[in-house]
Amino acid sequence: MANNQSVRRHLDAFTRSRIIGKLEEGRSVTSVAAEFGIAHSIVSRLWRQFQTTGTAIRGFSSGRPRGATPADDRYIVLQARRNRWQTAGEIARHTTQATGRPISRFTVARRLHGGGLFARRSVRCVPLTPAHRRRRSLWCREHRNWRDNEWGRVLFTDESRFSLNSDSHRILIWRERGSRNHPSNIIERDRYGGRGVLVWGGIMLGSRTDLHIFDAGSVNGTRYCNEILFPYVRLFRGAISLQFLFMDDNAPCHRTVAAEQLLESEDIERMDWPARSPDLNPIEHVWDFLGRRLAAHTLPPVTIRELRLALQDEWAAMPQQLIDTLILSMGRRCETCLVVRGDHIPY
Repeated sequence: MANNQSVRRHLDAFTRSRIIGKLEEGRSVTSVAAEFGIAHSIVSRLWRQFQTTGTAIRGFSSGRPRGATPADDRYIVLQARRNRWQTAGEIARHTTQATGRPISRFTVARRLHGGGLFARRSVRCVPLTPAHRRRRSLWCREHRNWRDNEWGRVLFTDESRFSLNSDSHRILIWRERGSRNHPSNIIERDRYGGRGVLVWGGIMLGSRTDLHIFDAGSVNGTRYCNEILFPYVRLFRGAISLQFLFMDDNAPCHRTVAAEQLLESEDIERMDWPARSPDLNPIEHVWDFLGRRLAAHTLPPVTIRELRLALQDEWAAMPQQLIDTLILSMGRRCETCLVVRGDHIPY
């Protein structure tokens, strides 16, 4: 403990700023601590200090005059409310250009905190129509009392895209306390920018498929049959049992005539699935787990080849107990769906 405190005391202002900068880019506390060779707790305290006070610099009273006027303060808060996805650095640049006076991002963060705005992750949601809500409720009522052995025969599958850039889960917005689910703070749909890969996987109680990584290009019905249904689902069903339910969502490539005919010819029963219900699919949490594992790498992947290899490694190393726990939570997911109502669902 004494050694950790000594390291923290002797971190200079430049190093502290570099640490905060990397955390603002979306890096995990663990990876930043490893990069700088310091304890996780030190980085965590610096991050909490920055989120609370707007600065990670030790507080010495220098008598330095205020860098921003009250009018600047109002301008800074107005900019953040007009575009909640701006970073403190972007607001600082805009304010400097508008006023002709240099304003730092640390000053911006302090002024925003003073105005009741704090950097928080945005809520990503899927919009629902009344028809979507009715179908979701009906499906959950039909499955809420399923036993573990019934859920245990379902192969839950899905596709997900992983990008070399930070995903929207790590984009912070400026919002007031208690306004997490306000419409202005919700992303209804998200699209990942930058280069990345599309992957497919399936999970089942006690087992999982291999992770399939698609080559470049869109996935249509033909590719879905040739690359997923025939080599993975058909053979996986044969290795499990005849009491097998195949779950995929309502993506257009999943519901083509060719896909329906292939499943019918192989006597594979497809599970009915309500549209716009990613919250009910346990594999969504698997994708989130893989994303966090990639972000925690000391050296995150920077090329498509490195990203593909890292995803394969993390998929293989993922604990089966995590998968089993997610699948056995399906009853609770159904109950939650019946209780929570509204025009959006968290995604």
